[in-house]
This record gives sequence, structure tokens and C-alpha cells, in this order.
Amino acid sequence: MQNYGQKFGFFIFTLLSFYCGCFASVGDANQIKFSYEDYAVVLERFVNDAGMVNYGELKAQPKELDNFLLAMARLEPNDYDRWSEKEKITFWLNVYNACTLKAIIDNYPIKSSFFKSLHYPQNSIRQIDGVWNRITFEIMNKDYTLEHIEHKILRREFNEPRIHTALVCAAMGCPPLRNEPYIGQKLDFQLDDQSRKFLSDPAKLKFDAEKRVLYLSPIFKWFAGDFVKSYSKQKSPARDGNKTAVLDFVSKYLPKEHLFFRPSKKVMRIKYLDYDWSLNEQKGDNAYE
Repeated sequence: MQNYGQKFGFFIFTLLSFYCGCFASVGDANQIKFSYEDYAVVLERFVNDAGMVNYGELKAQPKELDNFLLAMARLEPNDYDRWSEKEKITFWLNVYNACTLKAIIDNYPIKSSFFKSLHYPQNSIRQIDGVWNRITFEIMNKDYTLEHIEHKILRREFNEPRIHTALVCAAMGCPPLRNEPYIGQKLDFQLDDQSRKFLSDPAKLKFDAEKRVLYLSPIFKWFAGDFVKSYSKQKSPARDGNKTAVLDFVSKYLPKEHLFFRPSKKVMRIKYLDYDWSLNEQKGDNAYE
């Protein structure tokens, strides 16, 4: 009888262990984060350290990019809702940049029009009709445009102005495209690094000490208001709040050669550099050379 009781007890224990194991597996599965492995392969293989893209080779070998786009299309909204804010920002940054790559290779080599070429380079994303507001990408079983991702999600739902040094619209005037995906645990480091890289480029920032003129990328003109909440620490009658916030942001990430510049000085003018809409493609991969 005692033997039977022991066997019965062992049976119940085994049964409970089985069910607990099943529930634990489900719980663990729910904690699995979205994978950027395929996208990491794309960036490592086709983007160099300067952020230039080999679009010709990517067009010929799109497998990993297509896999990533399929994964973002199938992502369940309920899973996304459980993510932290940093993980959500990470997702949309990677999605925006990946979708931009897709838009380029789908139209590569880019066909230029006579009228658009009067204003933009022939090898420019600006030559692609509807690239921001009509071409759609499936994300979580819904269709989104690049314009919606940038302005209705990243800018509206999150207070993170550093995204403007991370979003890459396939132009030389953009920030450089990292050859690694953004990762939630590393996001602050990556965005700080992007901001420093962006502001170390003479095509994005120049300072004329004699004339007291700071030349900035027009990105800081277009999106100046996005910097106010996080970076406006002072008020000056010589500058509006938007410019003050931009200057505070810039001073935080200035390269060493510009450390003498301080935005608190009253005599300061800001001028904006021209935006280069040429395609950010690697040399030797240019169909227009």
C-alpha cells in the first residue's frame, strides 16, 4: 500500500512538473525579443564604416533584408505593446532605415526625371515618386509609409530628438548609416555616438570663430522644435527657444576641435548648410559615374 502511495505521488509530481514546464515555456516564449539578426547581416555585409551602402550588391542579394521585412510584417502588436520605450524606439529606427534600403533597391539604378533633375541629383531618393508618402511597407499586419513612421510615430510618440542623427533617408546630407542595428540595451550609447559622428562632419557643422557664425545641417532647422523639451536649459532674448535648444544639444556633442564654442555667449548667428541629396552609395557602385 505504501508502495502504491509512493508511485501515485511520483505520478502526480511528474504530471505537475510537465504542466509547469509547459507554462514556463510559454512564459519564456513571450519574453523572446524581436530578432535583428537578418538586418545585422545586411548592415555588416553592405554598409561600410563610413555609412555608405553597396546598393548594387544588396539588390543582387536581398535575402536577409527580405527576411527582416517579413519578420516586422508578422510581429504581433500585443508583443510590441509589452516592450519598453527604448525597445520600441529601436524597432522603429531599424524599420525606417531598412524600409529605406528596400525603397532604393526596388528602384535601383534610380531613374531620374528631367524636371526633378533641375533641383536634385540624378542619383537621389528624391527622384523616386511617392517614396515617403505613397510607397507602403507592411508592419505588424498594417501598411505604413516612411512619412508616417517618422512623423506620426517616432516624433510624436517619443521624446527622443537624437533620432534625427539616426534616421537615414539614403542621402549624403543624412546621418551616416550604422553598420549594426540599433539595440535596446545599447540605444543610449548608439544615439550618443551617432550624434557625435554627425556633428564631427564638416558638411553638417562648421564654426566661423571670427564672424561668430555657426553653420549647421538644415536638419536642425526643420526639426528644431523637437529638441526643446530635452535640451533647452536657458533663455536668451537673442535667440528663440528652438535655437537655444539646438545650441544646447550641439554643445553637448561637439567634437574636441570645437570645444572653444559655447552656446551661452550672446553674440551668435546660425546659418544652415545646403543639404546634399546625392545617394549614399559606395564608390564604384554608382551607375551615374
